[in-house]
Amino acid sequence: MSSRSPDTTVDSTGDQEETPAPRRGGFTHGPVGKHLVRLGAFMAMGSVTMNIAQLAEAIYLGIVGTEALAAMGFAFPLTITLFAFAGGIGTGASSVIARAAGAGDQQTTRQLVTHAQLLAVVVGVLLAFLGGAFAEPIVESLGAEGLVLEMTVAYLQVYMLGVPFFLLSIVGSTMLRATGAAASPGIIMTASSVLQIMLGPVLIFGWFGVPEMGVAGAALAYVLSRVASVGLYLVLLVRAKMFYWSVDNLIGSWKSILHVGGPAILSGLIHPISMLFVTRLLAGHGHEVVAGYNVATRVETMAHMILWSASSSAEPFIGQNWGARQIERVRQAQTIVYRFCLAWGAVTFVFMSLFGAYFVSLIDDNAIVGVVARGFFLVIPLTIGMMGVMQVASSSFNARGMPMPPLIMTLVRIFVLYIPLCYLGDQLWGYMGIFIATGIVNIVMGAVAWYWNRGSVHERRLPLP
Repeated sequence: MSSRSPDTTVDSTGDQEETPAPRRGGFTHGPVGKHLVRLGAFMAMGSVTMNIAQLAEAIYLGIVGTEALAAMGFAFPLTITLFAFAGGIGTGASSVIARAAGAGDQQTTRQLVTHAQLLAVVVGVLLAFLGGAFAEPIVESLGAEGLVLEMTVAYLQVYMLGVPFFLLSIVGSTMLRATGAAASPGIIMTASSVLQIMLGPVLIFGWFGVPEMGVAGAALAYVLSRVASVGLYLVLLVRAKMFYWSVDNLIGSWKSILHVGGPAILSGLIHPISMLFVTRLLAGHGHEVVAGYNVATRVETMAHMILWSASSSAEPFIGQNWGARQIERVRQAQTIVYRFCLAWGAVTFVFMSLFGAYFVSLIDDNAIVGVVARGFFLVIPLTIGMMGVMQVASSSFNARGMPMPPLIMTLVRIFVLYIPLCYLGDQLWGYMGIFIATGIVNIVMGAVAWYWNRGSVHERRLPLP
């Protein structure tokens, strides 16, 4: 291990380089734990509220019928595919913006903020067109039939109209955090989720003279909430003078963003492949099993969102401190967040094993749906702490401009472990075998991610931001 101070770095010629001075108003000075708690608390507020909105949507559609819930299950692989693009661009933008902000380069920071949003618009419009054009054949290939197929397509056709706004809202949230705003992203997420909850029953059931839209109404409520959040993000970015009204070096900015964002997008796209595969396996056991898995996943995501908030809040902190050459603060942050993930995983298992089935019954009282959900809660929550460890390690790699380790871990997780083990588990024990396989993969990959990331940070060799 090198004997150099953590406040120096080594350039490509081997010379020492002094650490940039901490930037006022950012995350490069002050107590590490305090920054992480503030970032994580507001992100948790926003993400939990967002998931409450999704649960409310499931409750509304449960009133419509089990077919409507199954339709949401078949739509999920496509919607999570879109999230891969939004999350990937947001990850790339957060990485380069946080490192530029940590190094004190405000001109580059403003330029990257503006150009990241232009990239989100271009990609969003393209995805909306392709998604609307190919939604029906994709859903049909998953095994949806009859009324469930019609409902799924109706939902997706409306959902696709909001894809550009969806991408902008995700990218806007990550950019605000990367520039040092801890509270506003979570507040905006909360406000838009509350709006979705309020609009949902109005549009689904046709309240107050509004035409009854069914599942399409659920999609429209989501779209309108994203439009509102984008408006708020833009206002805050303008007020913070974070726009660079020029397309100079636009391609260069996009290359910098996609250096990290490209592999992150690819990683995100690989996950829906596994979702498509698992959905297909579950569909072989009946639509009720797909519905049970979908509802249980939504309930469990309430707990998982806390882990996502932890990894998301660590990313801008690590990025700024890596850009400012504050290596010891990076190590401290990782240790704190790893411990939190494991502790939260233990709490989640106890809570979900005791009360998870009750929450599912509030959404759908179908007997088969309840049995599937109870099986899910006995296995998956036990291992989500290690899933959180992998997410934190991946966020740390991306924040430091190292996108390949997360991509490699995703490829190994999905194609070497997850898909083969899910297939084997399904053959041996049915849908419960799929749940058991998922838990095993979470534990193995969490351990691998922790070890790899720990070694890379302890090398203490820093690339230029």
